[in-house]
Amino acid sequence: MLAVKALAQQPVSLWKSYVDSSAGRVLRFFSTLQELGAFAVITLGVTITKFNQSKRVVHPLIVHHIWKAGVNLLPMVGFVGVALGLLIIGQTVALLSRVGALEYIGTVMVTVVVRELGPLLTAILVLARSGTSNAVDLGTARALGEVEALESLGIDPVHYLVMPRVIGLAISVFCLTTYLVLLAMVSGWVFAFAQDIPLTPAAYFGQIGDALRVQDFVFLALKTGLFGIVIAVVNCYHGLARPLQIEEVSSVTTRAVVESVIGCVLIDALFLIGYLVV
Repeated sequence: MLAVKALAQQPVSLWKSYVDSSAGRVLRFFSTLQELGAFAVITLGVTITKFNQSKRVVHPLIVHHIWKAGVNLLPMVGFVGVALGLLIIGQTVALLSRVGALEYIGTVMVTVVVRELGPLLTAILVLARSGTSNAVDLGTARALGEVEALESLGIDPVHYLVMPRVIGLAISVFCLTTYLVLLAMVSGWVFAFAQDIPLTPAAYFGQIGDALRVQDFVFLALKTGLFGIVIAVVNCYHGLARPLQIEEVSSVTTRAVVESVIGCVLIDALFLIGYLVV
């Protein structure tokens, strides 16, 4: 009899523990979101008020992070851009030619590459290479007491450590996205040409030009800049926001990567709504 009661109560206890766990996760999510928002506002305030302070030290750091997050990623982004052109654009052009719908090539290219895949793929590459590096570097500095040492010297850690990374990643994501999109467009036409598809370069790029709107350029700049800012802010927040032990750096980095991906996807969804409305 007692065994039957225990079996009957087990699903109830499992459901209760699941509900409690889900509620805790939701509360932690909103708490983290609030802290991230406060950290972003502080970073924005420091960027506006202290951009030209100690510029002989801070501005070279911005260039350093542009080089680290942007120039060093050119080979990888170039490879992904060519692969995107060959595997997606070339196949799309071939499919449209078979159904006699080559006049829609420009619309498809702008919608798939310029608006969606190009910015998102570039952001993920920058996150994988530079975002995780920032979280590890800052988390290690926090665990070793280097951040407290800066504060004791009167140096603002947000001004010295966060602001250069935010500006550097925002510029890098924008430039790398433009680079990837151009390579994808060119390699897509090369692949279509290799398949003997009757499509001249003038017709191909003319259709893309006709499909592009002013909003595409504006949204591309805003979206990629926000991607870079979100990646930098999230990773810097998890590296600096609270005291860490050295063994916690790996788990903090993993959490920062997950939250950065979620943030980029949410921003992409907002811009998708903007494309539909405008």
